[in-house]
Amino acid sequence: TDADGTYPNEQLPELVAACDEYDMVVGARTANEVAYSKLRAVPKFFLQRWMSWIARQHIPDINSGLRVLRKSVAEQFIGILPDGFSFTVTITLAMLTNYRPTLFVPITYRERIGESKVRPIHDTLRFIALILRTGTYFAPLRVFFPFVGLLFLMLVASLMYDVVVLGNITDKTVLLFLFALNSGMFALLADMIDKRSIR
Repeated sequence: TDADGTYPNEQLPELVAACDEYDMVVGARTANEVAYSKLRAVPKFFLQRWMSWIARQHIPDINSGLRVLRKSVAEQFIGILPDGFSFTVTITLAMLTNYRPTLFVPITYRERIGESKVRPIHDTLRFIALILRTGTYFAPLRVFFPFVGLLFLMLVASLMYDVVVLGNITDKTVLLFLFALNSGMFALLADMIDKRSIR
C-alpha cells in the first residue's frame, strides 16, 4: 500500500483472505467514492485498454498501489520487476499474461495527504515504455500485431494505387512489403521464443 492516506487499508484483511484462492489480489479504484485527478485519468483510459488488449482480459486498474500477492510467485518475475512505482504495472501484466489467478476488488480512493511526486507527461511516457517492454517479453504477438497489421494495410493501399493509377509497382510498395514481412517474421520469432521459454 501507499503511505499517503489514499487507500482504504482497513480492507487489507479482505485482500489477504482472498489470497487463499488467488496469487494476487488488487484493490481496484472503481468504487463510488474515488477522488482521482481528471488529468491523470485521460492517459490511463488509453493505457488501460492497451494493457487489457495485451493481457486478453479486462484490467479495471492498471497500477493500484493496494495489493496483496504471493512472494513465491512474484520472485519468478524478479528479473524484470523495477524498483519504482512502476512495479505495479509490471507485476500486473506479468501475472495476467502468465495466467496467474488474479482478483480485482473494488475499493475507494481518498484525497492524497501531501504533494504527489507523479509527473503526468514524464510518467505516462515511462508507462508506455514499460507496457511495451513487459508486453513484448510475455505476449509479443499482442504487442506487434497492430503495428504489423497497419503495415499490411498500407501495403495493400500502396499496391492498389500502383496497379490502378500508375500501372506499375513502385519501390515504395516493394519496401512496404519487405518491411511488413520482416516485422511479421520478427513478431512470430519473438512469440516462438516466448513459448519455448521456461517460466
